[in-house]
Amino acid sequence: MNIVKQRRISSDINKALCEIINEESHDDLLKSITITGCEVTNDLSFCRVYFTSLNDTNKKELLKELNDNTASYLRGRLADKIDIRHTPKLLFKYDESIEYGNNIENIIKEIHKKD
Repeated sequence: MNIVKQRRISSDINKALCEIINEESHDDLLKSITITGCEVTNDLSFCRVYFTSLNDTNKKELLKELNDNTASYLRGRLADKIDIRHTPKLLFKYDESIEYGNNIENIIKEIHKKD
């Protein structure tokens, strides 16, 4: 598949999911997450959805809840929002990059304090 088309579809899915979560969902779990990115596979059968959460809940419990119960609801709503022949199955992954960046920033601050 053309990489440009794949990225466009990923971007469309990201935008549509953000709209669904912000405007249509009434679930507190969905309201607490922020979508940070989406990656669609070459055959458009799966879409990895990267997210962060404002809640201090356990990451494993949050992933289980999103992948087991919420993914099918979001996939159905996504099918109504985007114009694509086959809506990919959503797989939620916790985005560790923000925590990693904060950790690096704290280490740099500690080094500057020692000097």
